[in-house]
Amino acid sequence: MIKSKKNSEHYHWGDNCSGWYMVNTESLSIIEELMPPHTQEQKHYHLHAQQFFRILKGIATFEIEDEVIHVENGEGIHIPSKTKHKIRNDQSEDLEFIVISEPTTRGDRHHETA
Repeated sequence: MIKSKKNSEHYHWGDNCSGWYMVNTESLSIIEELMPPHTQEQKHYHLHAQQFFRILKGIATFEIEDEVIHVENGEGIHIPSKTKHKIRNDQSEDLEFIVISEPTTRGDRHHETA
């Protein structure tokens, strides 16, 4: 089946952010996400899942361990399992991206502890 945001399951997360499941299985998750300006997620890690983020529109700011990395439209970044990370949108325009997780991150999201 051809997938798009129009025919995919939609969900809200964070501060007015959106996601659409393009593939949603135990072994593979592919999600198209939209982050409005000046939004971010909480820093976390996955024990099992590795992820690849491909930026479709905008500039993503990633905090990966103790490093800050800017990933621009048309670029992508691989996040290995057990790597502390978060994505944020520091820009004044929407950030749109695809995140591929293998296996799924369902039940595999762990937040940093102080």
